[in-house]
Amino acid sequence: MSGAGIFTGLSAFPLTPFSDDAVDERAFAGLVGRLASAGVDTITALGSTGSYAYLSTDERARVARLAVEHAGETPVVVGVGALRTRDVLANVRNAEAAGARGVLLAPMTYQPLTHDDVVELFREVVSSTELPVIVYDNPATTHFAFTSELYARLAELPGVASIKIPGMPLDEAAMRERVAAIRAVVPPHVSIGISGDAFAATGLNAGCDVWYSVIGGTLPEPALRITRAAQAGRVSDAYAESARLDPLWKLFAELGGSLRVVAAIAEQLGLAPARCLPRPILGLDEGQRARVAEVVAELGLAAPVAGDRAEL
Repeated sequence: MSGAGIFTGLSAFPLTPFSDDAVDERAFAGLVGRLASAGVDTITALGSTGSYAYLSTDERARVARLAVEHAGETPVVVGVGALRTRDVLANVRNAEAAGARGVLLAPMTYQPLTHDDVVELFREVVSSTELPVIVYDNPATTHFAFTSELYARLAELPGVASIKIPGMPLDEAAMRERVAAIRAVVPPHVSIGISGDAFAATGLNAGCDVWYSVIGGTLPEPALRITRAAQAGRVSDAYAESARLDPLWKLFAELGGSLRVVAAIAEQLGLAPARCLPRPILGLDEGQRARVAEVVAELGLAAPVAGDRAEL
């Protein structure tokens, strides 16, 4: 049941583009097709970059089916987090029906959750499915903080296959200590993933197994260069590839997070319709979009990937 073998390398998180307040299925299918053509290791639909919290259960079921349909042989993981356990379990069933190879679960909350609440949520999920589960630690969006003790409790559950830790501004030695501390309390079959794109090279070089990547969902090639260098033990190359993208990482920090910037890039490259984020998120203003366009041009990020467009 672990399925941890697929949770390595680069897991690319595509946007879920909207047009006229509905999912733009053709644009989404095109993004997924790009990722499969580029050779990412897994595609994670309906992660935070995929705006899962803004979609209804039915919309999410449709997006899951589209992701699997257009991913070819690339394994698809589907985000299933929701406020109610009832809805989480419905999302899990829909992911199974779509043919997903795993599910990604973030504990969403309006009222503060306790650690016992979260353990019971994961227990109900792993008891309901044979799909492997990724523990998704994303305090910037969920406002729930994990601890190493909680990681350990969750990793004891059959079916938990990976733990995604947030990126942190640590040097490699400090990150290596952080990863080692987590490995000391979780079973060896549970992979450890890094997020926070600016910190991915450090995380991978420090021993993380997988990069759960925002930028990889729209621009897979630079993310793959970082990932493959780290996997091959070319530490300095991974850092150099990440450093080349520093202007992009700075935009993430300055312009309200990665989602708005990546959406602007996808729109600029014709991969998503204008104003593709779900309302009430307005995205970047024109001045900010101009800055993004300058960085895209400066870094040469506009080269197309085979399979940009999809027929539905």
